[in-house]
Amino acid sequence: QVQLVESGGGLVQAGGSLRLSCAASGRTFSAYDMAWFRQVPGKEREFVARITGSGGGTFYAGSMKGRFTISRDNAKNTLYLQMHSLEPEDTAVYYCARSKRSFSTTTTGYDYWGQGTQVTVSS
Repeated sequence: QVQLVESGGGLVQAGGSLRLSCAASGRTFSAYDMAWFRQVPGKEREFVARITGSGGGTFYAGSMKGRFTISRDNAKNTLYLQMHSLEPEDTAVYYCARSKRSFSTTTTGYDYWGQGTQVTVSS
């Protein structure tokens, strides 16, 4: 059983930065692509970014490109999301997820999820 635990969320002013972390259990972390999604109440969970198992390949949703950076430290079994130039529209619960399908940007391509961490950006 894989456990994913996010941390690092909080309240930040518009234009500020946050770094989210996702700690993963298990010994096969580096074998799987990982991703970040986010969700606001009443809306579907939205893809943010994904990264290959080695960390050598990344892909971002259009609106996050240039502001967000996904990375991972396989020695620490940890996934990161560095967020800059945050906007009120970035307010959401952010989830990390383990991929079961290559190149997927929809929730059906992921089999394990964390509990989420709240990010609130004030204007």
